[in-house]
Amino acid sequence: MRLVLTGSQDSDQEELDELTLRLRERLLELDVDDVELNRSGDIPAGAKPVDAIAVGALVVTVAPIALRSVLDLVRTWIETRPVRTVSITLGEDSLELEAVSAADQQRLIDAFLAARGHEAEPAGGPGD
Repeated sequence: MRLVLTGSQDSDQEELDELTLRLRERLLELDVDDVELNRSGDIPAGAKPVDAIAVGALVVTVAPIALRSVLDLVRTWIETRPVRTVSITLGEDSLELEAVSAADQQRLIDAFLAARGHEAEPAGGPGD
């Protein structure tokens, strides 16, 4: 799984690097195999270079059973951080979480998991 964080318009690369490291630490607290920094510098599709001031990326190795906990952590984590979006790519599927309501984010996560053959489980993921 690849996570790409895009900072808000007033974010700089240093701030986004710090946020990326903090998210990595939180993800490592879950039942994941590994979380590595990915410094490819790719800008997510659809992002304008002028808008995408800063981008940070992580590669998460996770068993399918822990997928919901990773997505729930990202959903709750983004609510209180100066991150515009977190783009999640898993195989051919992708999901983009942004600073919208928690209910909207949860619907996106449920649809993403359903498309991958995971049953929609009740949310209740880890907070910060």
